[in-house]
Amino acid sequence: MIIDSHVHIFPDKIAEKAVAGIRDFYDLAMRYDGRLDTILTEGTKAGVDKFLILSVATVPEQVPGINNFLAQCVNEHSERLIGFCAMHPDFEDVESEIDRAEKLGLKGIKLHPDFQRFEIDSEKAMRIYRAAEGRMPVLVHTGDFRTDYSSPERMARVAEMFPKLDIIGAHFGGWSEWKESEQSYKTKNVYVDTSSSLYELSPDEARKMIDHFGADHVFFGTDFPMWDIPTELERFSKLPLSDEEREMILHKNLENLLAKYE
Repeated sequence: MIIDSHVHIFPDKIAEKAVAGIRDFYDLAMRYDGRLDTILTEGTKAGVDKFLILSVATVPEQVPGINNFLAQCVNEHSERLIGFCAMHPDFEDVESEIDRAEKLGLKGIKLHPDFQRFEIDSEKAMRIYRAAEGRMPVLVHTGDFRTDYSSPERMARVAEMFPKLDIIGAHFGGWSEWKESEQSYKTKNVYVDTSSSLYELSPDEARKMIDHFGADHVFFGTDFPMWDIPTELERFSKLPLSDEEREMILHKNLENLLAKYE
């Protein structure tokens, strides 16, 4: 069993524009087009069984529509998809939308401080963490050497402030700031994924990160549509891991985390 725990998808009519925006923001070539059909087709070819889908609300007004779209996708492909809802720190009624997202069948929250332009540990973000704590995990883009919105230090501060909040720090807890990530987190309520990291980290460096967070706190993810899925799986296969650790990272850890909230 393989679960890709970090997949961005968009409605077909805006997918091209959305993917171009990601490309321009990171100055990185995009491998895929960001459409649901593409991840289902290409992921299946690569041997991926399930996908955790998400999308980012760049303005608060986008939140309900994105969540409706993600819920519809999950409903139509319930055996293949897990959905995390979009949220924005300036959204007016956070708790009501989380209530609605739960009823729609969405299992967590996705935030991207650099796209949404807020500090992870800002006061307005605290409303989201308070509403989610003990209720559903929060997956946060973490790390960007060009800004300070999503620094590992800020994310670590939130983890300490909300010990019952399960946080998934994307990109090994700090894209482009992996050393800072390894130095920052000290609590066990932080999970990480491998997305947008294995292209830069050597197998030994990645192994060191896994040891730091714990093999039971790491998820495999590709960051679709950015990277080639077979290549990401090949990079993962080169990590010095036991068979048990591979199974944990490829699917068991995420399954165990989500089972806490059933």
